[in-house]
Amino acid sequence: MPRHACSCNDFSRTELLRRAAAEAGRGLPSIEPGMPIPAGTGLSRRSFIARSAGLALAVYGGAGLSGRFLDEGIARAASAKGSPVLLSVFMEGGWDSLSVLYPGGDSRYYALRPKLALPASSGLGFSEDQRLHWHPSAGALATLHGEGKVAVIPGIGYDHPDKSHFTSRHYWEVGATDAHLQTGWLGRFLDANGTADNPLQGVSLDSRLQPALATARVPVASLDGPDRYGFAPPNGAKFPLEDDMLAAVAQLGAAHANAKDSALRQAADASAQAHRLRRSLSPLAAGVTSPVQYPEAQKDDFPRRLAGLAAMLAAGLPLKCVAMRAPGMYDTHSDQAADLSDGLKLTADSLLAFQRDLEARGLADRVLVHVWSEFGRRAKENGSLGTDHGAAGLGFLIGSQVRGSMIGEFPGLDQLDDQGNLRPTADFRGIYSAIFEQWFDTEAARVIPNAGAFARPKILK
Repeated sequence: MPRHACSCNDFSRTELLRRAAAEAGRGLPSIEPGMPIPAGTGLSRRSFIARSAGLALAVYGGAGLSGRFLDEGIARAASAKGSPVLLSVFMEGGWDSLSVLYPGGDSRYYALRPKLALPASSGLGFSEDQRLHWHPSAGALATLHGEGKVAVIPGIGYDHPDKSHFTSRHYWEVGATDAHLQTGWLGRFLDANGTADNPLQGVSLDSRLQPALATARVPVASLDGPDRYGFAPPNGAKFPLEDDMLAAVAQLGAAHANAKDSALRQAADASAQAHRLRRSLSPLAAGVTSPVQYPEAQKDDFPRRLAGLAAMLAAGLPLKCVAMRAPGMYDTHSDQAADLSDGLKLTADSLLAFQRDLEARGLADRVLVHVWSEFGRRAKENGSLGTDHGAAGLGFLIGSQVRGSMIGEFPGLDQLDDQGNLRPTADFRGIYSAIFEQWFDTEAARVIPNAGAFARPKILK
């Protein structure tokens, strides 16, 4: 699905500057005065072929990482079975919560939006608040919510909101209202809990690094998908006997598994692990196959990348944090109805397919999906059949282990702020802290500045 041209100059500048940040070291444009430097700017970028996994990676950070240590680190990390994984999905542009989950039973909604308002009969009712209804294109999310696998956050944001795409997105990416932080909230978690030789611990399923994964000490990677790879060495040469050679190395490793010399035992273990991982991933060589049908989308890679992520998890790749962008562009200053509907449907249908894929593979209990956007939209429609930048927005947590009940409450249209925006009833930093403490079993204060100031909701069953 194409990302539409946007009438908002702030959004366009944001995208251009972040695209440049992903090419750190290749020359960056000047950041406009007063704007925060995107997280991850300055991280070195190197390309690798991880032969044991067969993946073509763009690795950020880990300047001392070589191909040999890359393979050994991935293989060693893969031996830790069943570790939790977080997938963070970004709805780009600030999506309209008052359309995705709309107050169809509130007369004020129709007064504020005489042209954009949806009839109460258009969408399924939201079981936790009779005022609310699901957008017709969000039926897949309604299905998962009905199964108790979606926690809805109907008023997520922060105090004194900055309605700039650039600044607000930066705050969400770094996990603090701090324009000077240059590491992402997930990147700092990996710095504290990751390793120096496994870039798959943080994967941006994209052509460039998602700033939330920006680290200071450990490597992370961007990856288009497991179906886009090869086993060729960096210089492009071809080894006709590569398979036989790697099998022989694995046999040598097995022969020295009980060697008296500790260094030899370590080398033997690394070679054996690399061989086992490569063998387990060999079915992906012909492309990804899924036990469920994903939506077809010729012009957007979101469904393909989700299917690839499920296959990578099934193959034993040692992933911890994954970040990606959802289909569509939600900076809907004009013609909102069609733009929001198309992107929302592909996103919702793809996330349902991903959950079913994980369930079919027996992996659903390991994965938590976090859906976010940089802000919501103004409650009142504008004169161009759209809505302008707002404050509190909508978020989701999705998964088999999620406590499928609302976090915070719907702010209501009777208590809008002085600019006509929804007020936050949950702080995004409290959600991050809950993810770290309840999902990853790690202290939030190690990652989120001033973490103790934010209430942690119960997010898991």
